[in-house]
Amino acid sequence: MILAQETAFAVPATVINLAYIVSCVLFIFGIKRLGKTETARSGNFLSALGMLIAVIAVFFDADVMKSWTTDWYHNGYLWCFGGIAIGAIVGAVWAKKVKMTGMPELVALFNGFGGLASLLVAWSEFAKVNPDGSPVSHALTADNAVSEVSLYLTILIGAITFTGSVLAWGKLSEKISGRPVLFAGQQVVNALIVLVALGAMVVYLFPGIVPAGSPETVQTVALYTGIVVSLIMGVTVVLPIGGGDMPVVISLLNSLSGLAAAMAGFVINNNVLVVAGCLVGASGVILTVIMCKAMNRSIGNLLFSGFGAADSGSSKKAGTGAEPKAVSVEDAYLVLEAARSVVFIPGYGMAVAQAQHVVKELAAKLEENGAEVNFAIHPVAGRMPGHMNVLLAEADVPYEQLKTMDEINPLMPMQDVAIVIGANDVVNPAAATDKSSPIYGMPIIKANEARTVFVLKRGKGKGFSGIENELFTLQNTRMIYGDAKATISALSGEFGKE
Repeated sequence: MILAQETAFAVPATVINLAYIVSCVLFIFGIKRLGKTETARSGNFLSALGMLIAVIAVFFDADVMKSWTTDWYHNGYLWCFGGIAIGAIVGAVWAKKVKMTGMPELVALFNGFGGLASLLVAWSEFAKVNPDGSPVSHALTADNAVSEVSLYLTILIGAITFTGSVLAWGKLSEKISGRPVLFAGQQVVNALIVLVALGAMVVYLFPGIVPAGSPETVQTVALYTGIVVSLIMGVTVVLPIGGGDMPVVISLLNSLSGLAAAMAGFVINNNVLVVAGCLVGASGVILTVIMCKAMNRSIGNLLFSGFGAADSGSSKKAGTGAEPKAVSVEDAYLVLEAARSVVFIPGYGMAVAQAQHVVKELAAKLEENGAEVNFAIHPVAGRMPGHMNVLLAEADVPYEQLKTMDEINPLMPMQDVAIVIGANDVVNPAAATDKSSPIYGMPIIKANEARTVFVLKRGKGKGFSGIENELFTLQNTRMIYGDAKATISALSGEFGKE
């Protein structure tokens, strides 16, 4: 095997580091711009550009260039470019074909693959060999302490993120039940798994405490034990979480994938990976906290409460206790035709029906008729953070019409009509009135305070979290059953009639 690095274009380390700095700056500005709907697209572009620069710079790193050989089989560049090509093709086809309803599942898998990639990076570092074929020593010293601790934490966090995200994908795609899975002694089992994972970490770092076997063998067994129990931990942590909490879980898993990447950066001594991972991890934690606050719950409560495990029977206080009252499209049109203020409250049902474009069309008809139109977005509406914002942006709904929960609630008593499209828990008055409800205390969009409420729903079933909704039986609420897209189209068509 002939090394070709002597003929390669040598790039000074200062240039590589400068490229990393540029990448980090672009990441920071990109994430900053992701904070607002109107700048999110450019923020995504800046972040992608930063990653492109970082990837290109990596190939000119002196250590990486050592893998450039004339032997195609051992040529590291060939394998890297092959992997990039395959990943690019799969990613492009997948992103092109995925429906908006499948976007939360796609994001969940992205988080999982990110955790798996970090795990494999750490695993490959552990399996490194010296030029003479002997394994690299991982004996703990003052010089490699950070690297060895980071190696194990990368595997721990990456494994949890991978299996947890795969399970979240299964729940979101309804390939498995979205209901919480609880069993006796669950917390004890989780505690034991954590203790085994931490114990394996101690043994990995200090193999001398195990009298039998060589230090290398003890470390290998400890590391593989850590991998197995961490993979199991990802399942046991997400298993008891109900579908209603999935947006927060997606945010938390995204944070963990960033943290795993940051740890991997310490393992391979790559600054840009550390910075990028920290940015993703920190922003994910901030978003998770914001969403937990929007639900009036702590992260611990989210992870261990089993939200939605049992029907709360919260509808017992709803209105007069009567069944929900249905209304025809024609009668609903008469109310909308006279309305001077209308607010749309979208939920996952709008995504399922792909109704965002016809909603935009109906909003335009209402505005032409003299009504003021707004869209109320709850922080946890849909199945992932920002789900509704993405859908409405796709339909070119003006950004100024997108109102947060805090912005719209004071205005709700002045709204002539509130149109709820597939939302459930985020408009359920039980959160404020029924102490027995699992969502009691969660801030909601107060659709019930509008003069008239139209709820567009496919059928009489419960929402994804399995909780009855008091709103559906209130005196000022009327249900319009059927496909949301067809219903909205019919309402919009009524405005076109003479």
